[in-house]
Amino acid sequence: MPAISPNKPYRVGRSRTGLGLFATKPIKKGTRIARYFGPLLDSKKKKDDAIENKYLFELNNRWTIDGSVRENVARYINHACKPNAESDVKPRKRKVFIRAIRKIEPGEEINYDYGTDYFKAYLKPIGCKCDACEKKRKKKRAEARAERLRLKAKAERKALKKAEKLAKANEEAEAKLKHKAKQKLNGKANGVQLNGKALNGHGANGHGANGHGASAADKLFAARPGISVTSPPKLGRESRASA
Repeated sequence: MPAISPNKPYRVGRSRTGLGLFATKPIKKGTRIARYFGPLLDSKKKKDDAIENKYLFELNNRWTIDGSVRENVARYINHACKPNAESDVKPRKRKVFIRAIRKIEPGEEINYDYGTDYFKAYLKPIGCKCDACEKKRKKKRAEARAERLRLKAKAERKALKKAEKLAKANEEAEAKLKHKAKQKLNGKANGVQLNGKALNGHGANGHGANGHGASAADKLFAARPGISVTSPPKLGRESRASA
């Protein structure tokens, strides 16, 4: 870790992504915080063009600053999607300064946007860990958790409604069975009553008082030989008239 003058308004400290640069004093908007420096690499030279690390700062198509040297304090400034500083590039002078774009309070981490190319190459594969992205992930996690709870509650309500419907159907089926059983018992009782009593003058074992069937006396006379039963003679018109 490089030695930093106490007059500087920053310090190197532990960050969410490793090491970071933090303000130790209030930094006004527009203040040049630190210079990003290191050996200049010429892309026309194969030796320089072959160098690859995550501290390369491209000035233009030809010149690139290799900021991997430990003396380069600006290399500790991390990326942020919503930064409080920016890179002020001077291509002709081949210099880069990190400048505050708003007031930075003591204890606040200093950060700037590394750009689309760096983000896609190094940050997107592992996920950006800046405060803005972390808040987005936290919000998404909360929304996902709320959605899971909503779906769970919906499933529970659906299951409860289904159980209530099934219980109601079972109760109705049981009531129908009881009703059928009661009707069956009543039918059997009515059948027993009909087999033991007369209905509308008809006996269960023969004909009754409506003139149908033989009486006991008739059956007795019919059973004895030589005895005939005759009906009284009918009176004609003349007999009735003389009477």
